[in-house]
Amino acid sequence: MLRPSPASLTDRLRHFARLALALAALMAAPVLARAQDLPRPPGNIGGPGLSAPMPIGPAPQGGPPPGGALPFVGATAPPTGSFSGPGPAPAQQGGGNRNAVAAPSREPHAILPQAPAGKVTLGVFARFGADGATVPRAVMWRVFADTPEASGAFPLVAESTEATPVFFLSPGGYIVHLTYGYATQAQRVVLGATSRREAFILPAGGLRLQADVDNKAITNSKVSFDIYEGSFLQGRTSSQPLYRGALPNEVVLLPEGTYHVVSTYGDANAVVRADVTVQAGKLTDAMVHHRAAQITLKLVKEAGGEALADTQWSVITPGGDTIKESIGAFPTVVLTEGEYVAIARNDGRVVSRDFKVELGKDKDVEVLASGARATTTRPLTR
Repeated sequence: MLRPSPASLTDRLRHFARLALALAALMAAPVLARAQDLPRPPGNIGGPGLSAPMPIGPAPQGGPPPGGALPFVGATAPPTGSFSGPGPAPAQQGGGNRNAVAAPSREPHAILPQAPAGKVTLGVFARFGADGATVPRAVMWRVFADTPEASGAFPLVAESTEATPVFFLSPGGYIVHLTYGYATQAQRVVLGATSRREAFILPAGGLRLQADVDNKAITNSKVSFDIYEGSFLQGRTSSQPLYRGALPNEVVLLPEGTYHVVSTYGDANAVVRADVTVQAGKLTDAMVHHRAAQITLKLVKEAGGEALADTQWSVITPGGDTIKESIGAFPTVVLTEGEYVAIARNDGRVVSRDFKVELGKDKDVEVLASGARATTTRPLTR
């Protein structure tokens, strides 16, 4: 049995700081999971490969990041939440071939368009690996000048959400930055008098999570997933989630590597942890198996009677650990299988009952206001 929101402001600043440091370096020089080939990145859920709107981590907001990292001028944040990438790349533009650059016909920019006077053409695209397929959508490109301004910031000179954009730039040095979900890449490019094409290697893949109880899928509203970098089994995980609150069947784009997934069913103790591996150019489907059930508590004067309103409830373990507290006539709680004690407080009176939770057996648990020790249970009517 195994059981991987956008990140917080701290996560955003950390991501931005890592990016700036990488650019500065350029200037100096039990879960059941299966991976399948990723012939295309997300567009619509249900088809082969990644084909759904994917969450894109929010870009850092304005202002210099902490730690002395170099800021950028003019950088704008991409949409937060789900981001649907552009459609398939359009056919390559025509135009004169005085500065055309030949390339293998199976790759983008086999012929580059002629640039306006005083400009140079730069065509860029990304692959899932050195020999991987071209990334056809859901990419964010930003081009920065490689010389900082007086403030120390690198000016943003161009950006595009096309999969294989063409930029017309003045001769000189640039830093080209690529974002694909939570995977990023940066590369310095120096343009002379001749047009050129530049390929980016992007070791990234997709992760799609689902959860079930007793081989029955859990609905989206009742389960969510937090994704952490690193391996829990090897004792190396980040302290804060990289992505919080992913829903079943949502595709999250990540750099290749190992991630720790925390699946939460309900809001009590039905939590499962697991490690999963994301491979470059592949979509990994992972199923998390919960051993839990949904319990509805009722305080009644007699078996099968009406639930008493304004009842305060506590669910504890036999050892006295509090699992859940609530107020209401018939609160519902999801609990992992095991033994529990329900404590009801109503009109100055306190009664308690023992009950047992079994895998996949949702039910009502009636607590008699008379305080009899026997617990009355019956199947939960839906």
